Amino acid sequence: MSTGTTPRAAPEPKGLSGPDERPGRRAPRFPSAFTVLVAVTVLVWGLTFVVPAGRYDTEDGSPVPDTYHATDLTTGFAGRLKDLFLSPVNGLYGVTDADSGLTAPGGDGAFFGAAGVFLFVLAVGAFITVTLRTGALTSGVARLAERLRRHRTLLLVVLTALFSLGGTTYGMAEETLGFYGLMVPLVLKLGYDRLVGATVIMVGAGVGTLTSTVNPFATGVASDSAGIGTGDGIVLRLLMWVVLTGLAAWYLVRYAGRVLKDPGRSLVEALPEDEELRRQEAAAGPLAVRQRIVLGLFAATFLFMVFAVIPWADLGVAFLPTLGWYFPELAALFIVAAVAVGLIAGLGEKGTAEALVAGAGDFVGAAVIIMLARGVTVIMNNASITDTILHGLHSVVSGTSSGFFAVLMFLINLPLAFFVPSSSGHAALAMPILAPLADFAGVSRAMVVTAYQSASGWINLITPTSAVVMGGLALAKVPYDRYLRFMAPLMGMLLVAVTGFMVLGAVLG
Repeated sequence: MSTGTTPRAAPEPKGLSGPDERPGRRAPRFPSAFTVLVAVTVLVWGLTFVVPAGRYDTEDGSPVPDTYHATDLTTGFAGRLKDLFLSPVNGLYGVTDADSGLTAPGGDGAFFGAAGVFLFVLAVGAFITVTLRTGALTSGVARLAERLRRHRTLLLVVLTALFSLGGTTYGMAEETLGFYGLMVPLVLKLGYDRLVGATVIMVGAGVGTLTSTVNPFATGVASDSAGIGTGDGIVLRLLMWVVLTGLAAWYLVRYAGRVLKDPGRSLVEALPEDEELRRQEAAAGPLAVRQRIVLGLFAATFLFMVFAVIPWADLGVAFLPTLGWYFPELAALFIVAAVAVGLIAGLGEKGTAEALVAGAGDFVGAAVIIMLARGVTVIMNNASITDTILHGLHSVVSGTSSGFFAVLMFLINLPLAFFVPSSSGHAALAMPILAPLADFAGVSRAMVVTAYQSASGWINLITPTSAVVMGGLALAKVPYDRYLRFMAPLMGMLLVAVTGFMVLGAVLG
């Protein structure tokens, strides 16, 4: 899951901090997602004094075309200052009054805050951390690699697909940092270079996140903000996942094959310790019974999450029940599963509780980002400028074909993804404005969600604002410029492929 926070385990890599590395001089750093969102909050608050207030008439929660009209804003400067002050609180548990349309803590009306998403993020963090502390995940990957070590190409494809599966189902991002210590020695032993080890993890999980199917941190949050179900648009996203994961695996295997035949074609220089790592055996003993049970429960939890959120009835699958689960039920699922994993693995009551708390703490940054982003939306809605911005964007896309509209949505989200590398924060910030545009263009809102997450995933493969990218490269000891050189052709291929899928989805949807 992308949070935009800096992981504790990732030291700053040499040569990546900026052009000026002289002693006594601090290299400039790009601000964190928290700082970016705070700046966006203040900027948007300032815009409420410039952008005129206006609203659309609504029908079933959607704006009705050609009904935009200017409105008189009754909130004075003191009221707007209070909105700024309370924006994070409103973003967590604000309630929108049915009569005035204003969002504030407490009161009567429709719940607007992101409290459900907030708790769900903490629950997923607790579950993943508990599972990692059992050692079952690391041992499972090591065991798989040992079994396939004589089949190099198959190993790279399988590992890329597994990391991609983690990306598409639950937004695997910071969790990948624990695998570099295992993957780099493994690929060196197989005759590859450090770049192969880094990109199997980073590109695999990144492409999976780009093509998120039910990733709660991207698809889930965006669908919630767009007012649609998480399963809407899943057929197109599944097709994208298969095709783009295959493309990424082919690209990685092609580069790895060149390095295997001629080490001089490697894009990274060999380090002094590489030869020693090549001589070391990969630690991959047989899995204990408890570890097998934990891995089975880990996989079953995410599979059940996928099953529980997909609207099977809408897809014409009559023999499977549509549970219609959402964030409250899913949060409970991961909390219960985390406790079960800890107890089964032998962590004990104390160890399981400590892991639960630590996991929630590790993921609280992502949860706070969601809260801040939702608070920005509250400021815009209370000042009645959301519909005004929507009206302006509608004027831009008015008259465009459905295919061009989908591509335009993808392009609009690219700069947003750079400045807000948190996929959850990006979704909560952009979807309330962009999703209703689909109603005007005659395109499903699911296409806007797909366009957003594709843009977010594409940018986050290379952006220096991502702790996952910079931290992973630091752990693998791969220079950022070498990584960019490796990624440039693949980024172009992915851009062309995503654009094609945007057009296809809009035309067929």
